[in-house]
Amino acid sequence: MNRKLRKFQRLIEALELLPSVGKKSATRMAFHMVLKNPMDAMKIAHAIEDAVSSLHRCKQCGGLSEDELCYICSDEMRDRSQLCIVENAKDIYIIEESGEYHGLYFVFEELGSTVIDNLKALLDKEPVEEIIFAFTPSIQHDALILYIEDQLQDRQLRFSKIAQGVPTGVELENVDTLSLSKALHERVKI
Repeated sequence: MNRKLRKFQRLIEALELLPSVGKKSATRMAFHMVLKNPMDAMKIAHAIEDAVSSLHRCKQCGGLSEDELCYICSDEMRDRSQLCIVENAKDIYIIEESGEYHGLYFVFEELGSTVIDNLKALLDKEPVEEIIFAFTPSIQHDALILYIEDQLQDRQLRFSKIAQGVPTGVELENVDTLSLSKALHERVKI
């Protein structure tokens, strides 16, 4: 690359750090930002700077927050009898976008005694009656669910997990056999 375009090359390399962005996409975005719409590029840069300096994990659930407690944990109108355990903070955002769940959350990113202690502390604080596991279907996550249930066996809790099966609008030929098998096994009466 031409020495005189080092800053442009650094921009491309920085964009490539984003998930699902390869060299071609990064190059297209860089040209667009620099030549087609530099004002929008500055808005993006300022938004990134503001988000990185202002956002952190919620002290209670581990989700994304601007304050010590996120807007979900501090909302007294939430259904505190339900706790949805997710893999990462992004999952909270996705579930909230659906508008179908109104309980609390807990991010369980990695197995360890600290995360179990944090989960137990939350359960001591809130009147949770049901734990809903919202993990990506896998044998490893099924084992993790069993482990968490075992760690919480001394509590009066109901355990459930989100339904699995065939996604809406997907042809059966494009569905993996495990998902199809679960959809048939967990079919519902109509």
